[in-house]
Amino acid sequence: MLFTKKPNALPEPGKALPGRSAPIPTALTHFVFNRELKGDIPDGYQRIEFGLGCFWGAERIFWQTDGVWLTSAGYGGGETPNPTYEEVCSGQTGHTELVEVIYDPKVIPLSALLALFWESHDPTQGMRQGNDVGTQYRSAVYVSSEEDLATARATMATYQAALTEAGHGQTITTEIAVAGPYYYAEDYHQQYLAKNPNGYCGIGGTGISCPMGTGITG
Repeated sequence: MLFTKKPNALPEPGKALPGRSAPIPTALTHFVFNRELKGDIPDGYQRIEFGLGCFWGAERIFWQTDGVWLTSAGYGGGETPNPTYEEVCSGQTGHTELVEVIYDPKVIPLSALLALFWESHDPTQGMRQGNDVGTQYRSAVYVSSEEDLATARATMATYQAALTEAGHGQTITTEIAVAGPYYYAEDYHQQYLAKNPNGYCGIGGTGISCPMGTGITG
């Protein structure tokens, strides 16, 4: 989305931009699902955050997936509270662009969502994704529990084995952690490609499938 030169390393601890105490304005409702963006979620539904490059195209992948109840574009994994898009793009907040996914695990299990995540981008590229370069495009999975953390790590090991077998030759650089604060991106970023069908999308995978028949559950 922005192609100027960006830092390729995260800011040193304590050196991130100060941010602000109040959330930045965002949309009230989801443009595709027509549900409150910050509303209550149904009982039994789960939440996970994915970073796989530009969040415009990444969010579309998940709102088009059966079992996904709500998505949003946002920022996480950094230090700066309530950052703006421009601040995140400066590389001085430590955040990456994220899609928060709220889903029904009875319709789509976590392992299937994770397989979709691995297959939809190249998780070996470090601080970039394709032509999008900068710390805000790094690959990440932020989960809601230690159980989900174990599932995410298991699928990463499975996908690494598949990449190696296929001769991809690179090591996965994806951050996997229990989620910290999640900050909603500005209104115009939410469901961007539904509002702008011909808009930019830099999402692309390796073409290598993530095996599901490996005993991974969740």
